[in-house]
Amino acid sequence: MKIEDDIRQAVEVMRRGGVILYPTDTVWGIGCDATNAEAVKRIYDIKKRDDSKAMICLVDSDARLSRYVRNVPSVAWDIIELATKPTTVILDGAVNLAPNLIAADGSIAVRVTQEEFSKQLCYRMQKPIVSTSANISGEPAAQNYRDISEKILNAVDYVCWTRRQEHKPHNPSSIIRLKGNGEVTIIRS
Repeated sequence: MKIEDDIRQAVEVMRRGGVILYPTDTVWGIGCDATNAEAVKRIYDIKKRDDSKAMICLVDSDARLSRYVRNVPSVAWDIIELATKPTTVILDGAVNLAPNLIAADGSIAVRVTQEEFSKQLCYRMQKPIVSTSANISGEPAAQNYRDISEKILNAVDYVCWTRRQEHKPHNPSSIIRLKGNGEVTIIRS
């Protein structure tokens, strides 16, 4: 299957409220339209995850990030630009997203992806996409397609074909919490 066809089918499924499995700039992810509360709830159910534990969103560009966070601190742009590996930033003031995706304190974890497939997927979707590891909560993250359990594979509406044959180590992103007052906390390096 061509990458363009894979992306088109994944986007169609997400636009209908469906849930997908897809390769990201880190590990394989479970994804959906980050503005669709019902789809987000399905991911919490699939992962057997407490919905008080926030999930990450992927976006394709700085401009898209600005549409979903009220005031992006300037240090966030520096971190995003200078990061040498995928880095997720937790920012205050999330807007225009599914309410069950936003943390109780109003923050959202978001990453501007540079990896070609996930970047094109976000671009074609024209919205943020949920990106949470393709595993039951508490189990190891699926670094490659072959690591994804049958339970997860059977629970989603579409599984992307791109990068299924890949067998190499992938690591979760770094996570940095940026508070409005300038406080910076490294959650995961």
